[in-house]
Amino acid sequence: MSNYPSIDSDLLRTFVAIAEHGGFTRAAEVINRTQSAVSMQMKRLEEDVLKRVLFLRDGRQVRLSAEGRLLLGYARRILKLHAELLNSMREPHMVGTVRIGTPDDYVMRFMQGILVRFAQAYPLVQVELHCEPSFQLLQRKDLDLTIVTREPGSEIGQLLRQEQLTWTQARDSNLHELATLPLALFNNQCFCSAWACNGLNSMGRDFRIAYTSPSLSAIMAAVSAGLALTAQLRSLITPDLQILGEEHGLPPLPSASIVLLRNERSQSPVSTTLAEQIVEGFKL
Repeated sequence: MSNYPSIDSDLLRTFVAIAEHGGFTRAAEVINRTQSAVSMQMKRLEEDVLKRVLFLRDGRQVRLSAEGRLLLGYARRILKLHAELLNSMREPHMVGTVRIGTPDDYVMRFMQGILVRFAQAYPLVQVELHCEPSFQLLQRKDLDLTIVTREPGSEIGQLLRQEQLTWTQARDSNLHELATLPLALFNNQCFCSAWACNGLNSMGRDFRIAYTSPSLSAIMAAVSAGLALTAQLRSLITPDLQILGEEHGLPPLPSASIVLLRNERSQSPVSTTLAEQIVEGFKL
């Protein structure tokens, strides 16, 4: 057998933290070690284990060398397999299927990271993701977990977060200056859309519904193209869009509540664990 040195997973975990957080100081905070301990670990990895330069240092700034970039891909895969192995051996009962319902509003902003972390920890669980508007999801009885948007005062289930509804348009757009505002909104069964229309009516602003869709991505495509403005939850507004307010001649809008519903008839260790991760994920 070849006498190659082994690599401690703690060294790889620290290395990945440095690469992902842009430096030794921030990585030390993330992994709860002192900066000197992090530096000693990387010195050991570079000089004793791999005998390769992994970081290029310029004052306080560090970046990965070519060998460091190569190691990063392997390190991530090794740590992922390591986590999968431990979770599969420690929690063999974490198998099966869990059915989640959510408006597509929250898939990219929140659920993507949640599902990645859940899959890494419990690779044997199958996740069914059903994307529908809140009013349709509330009528379904076959889902284990359901995320919906509710008006303040009508919350049910567990509150995940409250979000301010905000006007937005493309950054290079001046649609708010038009005499008649072109809007891109969800269908008329969405109370957030009703809030937007009622607010404009109350201040005497003319508008027309230029685009409607049950899909947030479709709404945002029209807005990003400069074809319409919309009112959406603040966390869903991407950097390419401009946030508008009363100073732009638009009415203030209320907040909405995002809640998690659990189907008590179909709860299991799988759904309970995913629910806990959803609660944590929506805090970010």
